[in-house]
Amino acid sequence: MGALIGAERLSVTLEAQPVLTDVSLSVQPGEIVTILGPNGSGKSTLLRALLGIVPASGGRVTQRPGLVVGYVPQRLAVDRTMPMTVRRFLSLPRRVGDAEAAAALIRVGLPEVAGRQMADLSGGQFQRVLLARALLSEPDILILDEPTQGLDQPGEAAFYRLIEEVRRETGVAVLMVSHDLHVVMAASDRVICLNGHICCEGTPRVVSTAPEYRALFGLGTQGALALYQHVHDHSHDGGHDHAYHDHHHHDHDHHHA
Repeated sequence: MGALIGAERLSVTLEAQPVLTDVSLSVQPGEIVTILGPNGSGKSTLLRALLGIVPASGGRVTQRPGLVVGYVPQRLAVDRTMPMTVRRFLSLPRRVGDAEAAAALIRVGLPEVAGRQMADLSGGQFQRVLLARALLSEPDILILDEPTQGLDQPGEAAFYRLIEEVRRETGVAVLMVSHDLHVVMAASDRVICLNGHICCEGTPRVVSTAPEYRALFGLGTQGALALYQHVHDHSHDGGHDHAYHDHHHHDHDHHHA
């Protein structure tokens, strides 16, 4: 099978500024991978480079031939004020039948909203409609850009649970970007910390104790993390809980505090 999508030593320069340097990653079928990083770390640029929207200045992006991607853009990037029903929105850009549209809305837990105006939806409902539209193409991979931006913590937790359910039922792989740690960790098989380059990656539990991660995000998240840890940690990592890849061996092994 091999990877669905990946980058090999990818670099991206925008307006003469290096945004990403030497980034290598891949997403395997059925895997949930979260890219975490502070604002300005290049997370959205990385997604857009993988999608072919932003050109690479070095290295390359690889996609499995015939790959179908379901893209869920940032909620803030979609004009919510446009007069349009949910049903109509689901038929953009590709027309879908009523039965298909209804099934997609049921899948995301919104069976009643087809006739409603997009502008009247709550933030969480709006995000679920974006997800429903992405699922209509029966994607091999969902790519989500800060999908829970602007939602409160219960709304976030519910959205990530929905993503896990969708993965379990359809086998879709998921690559998502977040700057928010609280909930995201528990839902991921693998977390990649980005700050212009990959600082560290591994299972959520391992990454959350990595010095590079702590340096990027501080120590204040441990309590929140513990709340959301659940058995999911063990289901996909095949016992390789220590498959933590330190991309900076030199500064990891020689801490002279």
